[in-house]
Amino acid sequence: MPVPRAGLNQQTVVREAARLADEVGYQQLTLAALASRLGVALPSLYKHIRGADALGQKLAALATAELATELTTAAAGRAGGDALRAMADAYRAYAHRHPGRYPATQRVPDPSDPEHLEAGERAVGAIFAVLRGYGLTGDDAVDATRALRSALHGFVALEAAGGFGLPREVDRSYHQLVAGLDVAFRSWPARGA
Repeated sequence: MPVPRAGLNQQTVVREAARLADEVGYQQLTLAALASRLGVALPSLYKHIRGADALGQKLAALATAELATELTTAAAGRAGGDALRAMADAYRAYAHRHPGRYPATQRVPDPSDPEHLEAGERAVGAIFAVLRGYGLTGDDAVDATRALRSALHGFVALEAAGGFGLPREVDRSYHQLVAGLDVAFRSWPARGA
């Protein structure tokens, strides 16, 4: 559904790019397809976005902010394994609901983009808050965050690609992964061990 030209601004362009990415896939999102979707000539987009990389950056900031909000909301008022499960479920649900914009959450924030930096800090902050419930802080929290992110992203990326062909319920496998992370975080090795 084309957006009226008078309504175009950077926020409108990025939000429509996010919707389009969810429909066609992150890798298939192009400026030409977005211009067509918005009902404008391709050069008109450059009034609102500097190019494909800038669009990717702004889409990453938007998606990371959305994910950060979902992680924070899911974990609020919970602790330990309960917080971890709620956050992990929110992570996977976001990836399912937004298959095109989810991959953009993996982009490292651009230091010159304060919105993306803030969104990234909120997302990591949500994870750090859950990990504090396990007594993990400092370098241990960084290591545990990397382990958590690798596990969750790896699972949802394989799931999205149809990479789970064994005859076993995928939801059960995901819950077992999260349960395994809970055990790992409860028995995290002391630094230097």
